[in-house]
Amino acid sequence: MQKIKEAFLVSPFLVFFLVHSEQVGVGVLGYQRIIAKYAGYDSWISVIIAAVLVHLLIWMIYYVLDNGDGDIVTTHKTLFGGFIGNLFNLSLLLYFLLWSITVLRTYIEVIQVWMFPTLSTWKIAAVFLLLTYYVVSSGFRTVAGICFLGVVIPLGLIVLLVYPLEFTHFSNLLPVFDESMKDYLSATKNMMLSYLGFETLLVFYPFIKNAKRSQKFAHHANLFTFMMYLLVTLFSFAFFSEEQLSRNIWATLSMVKIVQVSFVERFDFVFVSMWCLVILPNIALAIWCSSRVAKLMLNIRHHITLIVMLVLVLAACYYLDTRLKINMLNNYTNKVGFYLAISYIPLLFIMTFIKKHFKKNKKEQASPTT
Repeated sequence: MQKIKEAFLVSPFLVFFLVHSEQVGVGVLGYQRIIAKYAGYDSWISVIIAAVLVHLLIWMIYYVLDNGDGDIVTTHKTLFGGFIGNLFNLSLLLYFLLWSITVLRTYIEVIQVWMFPTLSTWKIAAVFLLLTYYVVSSGFRTVAGICFLGVVIPLGLIVLLVYPLEFTHFSNLLPVFDESMKDYLSATKNMMLSYLGFETLLVFYPFIKNAKRSQKFAHHANLFTFMMYLLVTLFSFAFFSEEQLSRNIWATLSMVKIVQVSFVERFDFVFVSMWCLVILPNIALAIWCSSRVAKLMLNIRHHITLIVMLVLVLAACYYLDTRLKINMLNNYTNKVGFYLAISYIPLLFIMTFIKKHFKKNKKEQASPTT
């Protein structure tokens, strides 16, 4: 593992902001319709199941990295050998690249639908990617700083959930536990897209001071994400009828639309504009991860891999020019992220566990008996 200079490391508590900022992004604007399609108004249970699953996966990630080489690229090669290890590295690189494309293109669609229908996709993407280049090229500490601001500044937007309260009917949530286990699991699978982002831990772990001490902050971040999603889910289900929710692509934005203040006619415009402070850290950290993995694999300058990743994202956003393509992209990313979470991370955990105990037994056999 390449040793990181202390000047480039961040404090353990910043893991809270790094993980939470990556989990909460464009998905919170419209995930309710997708999960309600499978388990109806009982889908809030899937929010809990997904959160518990992510807590377990975070614990596995820390086990792998604490007992491995700390660097996921080196860990892959150690566990699986050079060729297969590089295939895993390439898969991880492509996953983070796919994640950044999904977040950026979906947010651009929100801007085009709610604010500027005639604005070209590539122009919005170019502006975001220029900002991303500035942030990522300044180093990981700058990326961590943007993630901190991306959590703290928009936090006040949660207060907007107070406005729809007078129109809510929490009786919609009754009866409870009225769906089958299969429906709950299907809703959980689709809810996972909104929780994804914690996997970035695999890449930025070496950049944390006293990294083992940061695990509690990662779990706190996931707990905070869960509380936010559960609150938004309950309010959405109480606000919309089931038929309304099934036809509403952006349920959260529709709730914000009813907010009325004397100095702003369309508060949803303000909400969408401020949400860019949430989206930028999403994209910046995902691009940093993909370019970092490429740098370690190819042993070339990070600056070069960063530019290549940004160009690929821009080209992909330009190609994804219809609602059908964007919907397919989100569905594909959800499937890839879900299966990566439930198969790839447990596989790393099992391999690391076997390796650790094999070394322990070998060491005990080699030691002289008394």
